Amino acid sequence: MNKLITVLVFMVFNQLSFAQETTVGERVIKNAKDKTYSRGEQKSDETVDKALNKVEEGITGLFKKKDKKKKKEEAEQQEESSEQSAEESQESQSQPLSSKKPVKSNSKFDFVAGEKELYFDNFDRLAVGDFPAEFNTNASGEIVNIDGQSVKWLSMTKNGAFIPDNIKKLPENFTLEFEVGINADPTNNYPGFGLNFTTEQDNLMLERFFSKGISVIYLHPGAATCSVQIMPSNGSEVNNEIPMPQWNVRTNDNFVKVSIWRQKGRIRVYVNEDKLVDIPRFFTENKAYDFAFFRSFFDDCEVYLTNIRYAVAGADTRNKLITEGRFVTNGILFDVNSDNIKPESGTVLKEIATTLQENPTVRVKIIGHTDSDGADAANLSLSQKRAVAVKTALSSFYGIESSRLETDGKGESQPLNKNATSAEKAQNRRVEFIKL
Repeated sequence: MNKLITVLVFMVFNQLSFAQETTVGERVIKNAKDKTYSRGEQKSDETVDKALNKVEEGITGLFKKKDKKKKKEEAEQQEESSEQSAEESQESQSQPLSSKKPVKSNSKFDFVAGEKELYFDNFDRLAVGDFPAEFNTNASGEIVNIDGQSVKWLSMTKNGAFIPDNIKKLPENFTLEFEVGINADPTNNYPGFGLNFTTEQDNLMLERFFSKGISVIYLHPGAATCSVQIMPSNGSEVNNEIPMPQWNVRTNDNFVKVSIWRQKGRIRVYVNEDKLVDIPRFFTENKAYDFAFFRSFFDDCEVYLTNIRYAVAGADTRNKLITEGRFVTNGILFDVNSDNIKPESGTVLKEIATTLQENPTVRVKIIGHTDSDGADAANLSLSQKRAVAVKTALSSFYGIESSRLETDGKGESQPLNKNATSAEKAQNRRVEFIKL
């Protein structure tokens, strides 16, 4: 009998080396019973059952002890893990920003279209196959329809210049917007689609090999690049090349919108809503500039142009406030009869804030003005609140010290016109910045 029990215990503990948790222990008991019966070495079922019951009790106790010990170990491990996580969290909070996840900077689309429109053309008035009389060219082109496009386009079919007669003698502050497309891959040879700003009339009909007194932007969808060339009458030539994934025939991005913003010597160029160029000294000459489009591609292709909008823009905020001591804007907008600033006012506010950041000793007075709708007293109070709201925005969001900002409100007492139309009223709803 003792021999039998010894054999059974050996078999059971042999199984335990592969066992897991209490359910495994129960499976070991069953296997031991089955094997014992199959061998026919037991004297009777009762005798074997008694022996196995003792073994079962011992194994059950073993797993119970193991469970308690395991639970204790798991609890200790969990407590240790919690302490470690807390230490890691505390350490993470105390780490410098550079050791954490990299921070990505984003720039908002800050283009502001000019309000006074001088010229607009979508060629809707022209028949397909015509060439617009308002353009001069040394190449060839015609008005076309394009599948999937709702407007008509000027197709520039051959290399050369395309001069819009309505865009001449450019003012110091203007915006130019247009949509442009291409129908094939022209390879990356030759300059591409050009924007020619020149003070020399002889340069207008050129597509390459310009003389001095010219500044050019090249957009090349075959190379997915934007290039800049500045050839001042005095000084060194400037050349630069910038990636332009927005207009890339190899990714089937064949159509884009281009926006250009001049503020005296400065130019900004946007493709779709991405700023590609921002050059403070692009217009280097003290003469009036003229303008021409041109195409200069190697392989056969058609370049399309439409929705051309040319307008007078506001003066450069930074220059006007600092040099003239006063800047007035209708670009800071509020909810009706409220001092809540609308989100689209961010561009102008950012310009003002940048001006103040670059000139840390400058102090300004912010003055609110309203139109004539409503009671005089209510308008006076509203104008004062709006001035305070602008001050709060500059201080809270852009970090301008509030001690550099004073506020006042004039209500409807200083109109710019008769407040007779909605357009005139919109002009009177303005914010004025006075350099102190």
